[in-house]
Amino acid sequence: MARIAILGSGGFGTSLAVMSYHYGHQVVLWSKFEEEINAIRNYGENRKLLPGIAIENGIGLTTDLERIKGADLLIFAVPSFAVRETARSVKPFVSENTVVVNVGKGLEAGSLKRLSAVIGEELNSEKVVALSGPSHAEEIARGMPTTIVAASEDRKSAEYVQDILMNKTLRIYVSDDVIGVEIGGALKNIIAVCAGICDGMGLGDNTKAALMTRGIAEIARLGVCMGGHEATFAGLAGIGDLIVTCTSMHSRNRRAGILIGQGLSAQQAVERVGTVEGYHAAKTAWELAKSVDVTMPIVEQLHGVLYEHKDIRVSVENLMDRPKRHENEQVWQKTL
Repeated sequence: MARIAILGSGGFGTSLAVMSYHYGHQVVLWSKFEEEINAIRNYGENRKLLPGIAIENGIGLTTDLERIKGADLLIFAVPSFAVRETARSVKPFVSENTVVVNVGKGLEAGSLKRLSAVIGEELNSEKVVALSGPSHAEEIARGMPTTIVAASEDRKSAEYVQDILMNKTLRIYVSDDVIGVEIGGALKNIIAVCAGICDGMGLGDNTKAALMTRGIAEIARLGVCMGGHEATFAGLAGIGDLIVTCTSMHSRNRRAGILIGQGLSAQQAVERVGTVEGYHAAKTAWELAKSVDVTMPIVEQLHGVLYEHKDIRVSVENLMDRPKRHENEQVWQKTL
């Protein structure tokens, strides 16, 4: 049995709490917001994000960071924009033996850093693991078979996460390619917004399949440039996560995209859906791609739609009118 502390009572944090407690671990679920914790206590479930999933009484619900002291495993399940602030807040309560896990998917605005790098920087720890792959919270909480990747520069930490969290319904592979795993997880949300826009516009299966395929090519191009391994993007944290996020109505990114495709503004769509990591990632990825001179046409066009109020149909035309290319050009060539 491990002592597990989870930061963030959103859908994914709650699902991990439910699963971990079910398999015999001691679990504390923390939120910065008293109203979130009180709502879970009152209803016995996270009614907003995981309706119908019982939160057992043995799961510790708290807003007190003192309660995370002594955790063997500390899981960050907060939005990308809150990662650094949260890491700074928890630092006094984290021991040098604690293995830290990030399940958030995004890049930090401004610094353009990966989230595990932000956590490691703030906690001064090398025991940071990125957990990523096709994993909707709604399905993990219901015990549906799910397979993901634990990636870290510290192999023992990745294997520890594998040992503690892997169970009959959650299979975990380990990887040393933390860059590739996190870039894949962050950027697939961008393509999922685009996939939703395609659905909202009624553009059909051909368009969406092309978007997803060329989308993973863009993600891999940037990821390899940043130091990731090309093979990672053909795996669970790459194409696997992209598929599930682009095709499921569990995906807030896809749902926001559908609303945009139907005529809502980006701001209206985000307000209606809630946290949409792809909205923020479209800006940070666009900035990162420019900074390392990597061409990402889909990301560029979505950035224009979300932040420059460009017409969606013109953006589609711009993608279709790009110069001729050979499909098998290598992903690490920057000017595709």
